[in-house]
Amino acid sequence: MTFERILAAARTLFAARGYRATSMQAIADEVGITKAGLYYYFDSKDTILHQLTRPLLDELDAVLAAAESEPTAEAVRWRAIEGYVDVHLRHRHTLTMLVRDMTLLVEAPVGDRFRTAIALANELVAGPGAGIEQRVRASQVVAGLADPVVLFRHEPADRLRWLILDGARALLGEPGPARPRGRARGRNGGRPVKLTGEQVEQARSLYADGADAEELAHRFGVSRATLYRHLKNK
Repeated sequence: MTFERILAAARTLFAARGYRATSMQAIADEVGITKAGLYYYFDSKDTILHQLTRPLLDELDAVLAAAESEPTAEAVRWRAIEGYVDVHLRHRHTLTMLVRDMTLLVEAPVGDRFRTAIALANELVAGPGAGIEQRVRASQVVAGLADPVVLFRHEPADRLRWLILDGARALLGEPGPARPRGRARGRNGGRPVKLTGEQVEQARSLYADGADAEELAHRFGVSRATLYRHLKNK
């Protein structure tokens, strides 16, 4: 439909030329309609911009709100981090458009909503009662979640997601799930054969939310067989 075609054309032009350098006439020409026809659907470029950014911002608000409801600080942290990455990956074209014209990120209401979301993400990643060291590290983590989505936007989303999350673990000083090499090791110095109760609950919650089983196994440092055993034994 014309409404969706206008949004797709505007997103492409904003990303390629920049928001300010793109005119309503250029958008109309790209869609193949008259300028008057374009104004029938949108009364200004600002309206188009808000329509383009609303899904990203609404989803970002939703995943951070969901993260706040997790029972432990660790679960809050990782649900916020993973949700933040997933939203940006789903809307990588919109994010590219915004980064192409950075002035958009400091103007209301788009800029205001982004700043609010970033501030909340920083707080959730840092955790309650965090000192300056933890808060600085949290801000580094959050800042590093979106940039790779734009810089490496042509990489497969699944691979890029894994790499971004692995980098976040490294910044937080957590034992990262290295990519598996060879056969899984046994009890004597190998990967753990069971998860703690808290890890089981977190794994089940993330799996229910759509997290990939292989990635969860990497994250908790167990084999997929071990992970599946815990997921099934409720």
